[in-house]
Amino acid sequence: MKLPPQFKQIMKQMEKVQKEFEELQKQAESIQATVQVGGGMVEVTANAKGEVVKVKIEPDLLDPEEKEMLQDLIVAGVNAAIKQAREEMEKKTAQLLTKFNLPSFPGMPGLF
Repeated sequence: MKLPPQFKQIMKQMEKVQKEFEELQKQAESIQATVQVGGGMVEVTANAKGEVVKVKIEPDLLDPEEKEMLQDLIVAGVNAAIKQAREEMEKKTAQLLTKFNLPSFPGMPGLF
């Protein structure tokens, strides 16, 4: 049974899409977002894989009396950095889908 030419063309395009998505997934570590909270007293960097890669804390916050505020700022910074990095990954995923004329769905993650 011989496959129609359109089917071969679709399969070829799907292979391209798969390769580009694999490359995008590899880039997820390098897609990073850095946010500052508490007026810059805490700085957090996270990647699009949801990993925190760096936390910077102003020395003034290391006072034991500031423990609770420091904990709150770290949580806020981590959450904001991860959200921002994931949003960047979603943008890149949407761009890739658009490139291949594929539908995009709101809130669609980086497909990994």
